[in-house]
Amino acid sequence: MFDLHRLRLLRELKRRGTLAAVAAALSYAPSSVSQQLSQLESEVGVRLLEPVGRRVRLTEQAEILVAHTEVILERLERAEADIAASLTDLTGTLRIASFQTAALTLVPATLDLLRARHPRLRVHVTHMEPEKSLPALQARDFDLVLAEEYPGNPNARPAELEQEDLLDDPLHLALPHGAGRPDADGPTAALRSLAQHPWVMEPEGTAARHWAMTLCRDAGFEPDVRFETADLLLHLRLVEQKHAAAFLPDLVWSGQRPSVPLRRLPRGRRTRRIFTVVRRGSNRHPAILACRDALARAAGLRSGQKMS
Repeated sequence: MFDLHRLRLLRELKRRGTLAAVAAALSYAPSSVSQQLSQLESEVGVRLLEPVGRRVRLTEQAEILVAHTEVILERLERAEADIAASLTDLTGTLRIASFQTAALTLVPATLDLLRARHPRLRVHVTHMEPEKSLPALQARDFDLVLAEEYPGNPNARPAELEQEDLLDDPLHLALPHGAGRPDADGPTAALRSLAQHPWVMEPEGTAARHWAMTLCRDAGFEPDVRFETADLLLHLRLVEQKHAAAFLPDLVWSGQRPSVPLRRLPRGRRTRRIFTVVRRGSNRHPAILACRDALARAAGLRSGQKMS
């Protein structure tokens, strides 16, 4: 029989890339991780790692072993969920990662609902963008991730993760007061009227940045991006102070009246999808079910406030 702890270390090496990263994530010394993997090689009877410069990579046999380890860990997730479901009181710790606007608008109400219904459940929330939080979910750093998907930019869907839609969040062109053409004929013309204006966008490499750049280029211009930040509240402030134009979602205003002029975006580009992601096998865990239910109720409460 193979040692499950060592199998987890091999899986972590597959996810994180280096022995140092595995050691840092699990609070081990790199030499200890290396020793444990050497012992696993002895158990399996084949070579699992091969040197590549100063690093190591998994052999074909190690990749096979990791694939089986994924199945084993999913079954253990299901076992944990079944045990938790058999208990009358929900306890333990639920680790959530959320991007900024969801953390500001949905998470506080979700925490209120969870505290009222499950006072013994400890919830730990980390602000992290999906580009980092989804790999961290796969590495078991989190139990649930709040993520977003922009129109025309579908996310990768790893087989070991399971998504559940939460809400659609409308997107808008946000103009500084006095900028652009207020009488522009249609969304594309309104967008094109800001071709010479400074812009604020999310950093390079993010789905939001790719979507925004594509939107501008499809309108016939290359945006003058002078400000880059993942902080959408800073985006809003720069628009309010007439320093930049931006693309902003409804969640930025937390149900309040927008503080800057907004214009519609071209058809098919007007909404981002917000959803939760968990590892397969954990979706039946009572803490996951309770959190998803509370998030859905929080989203419903926000919709009601917006309508009123």
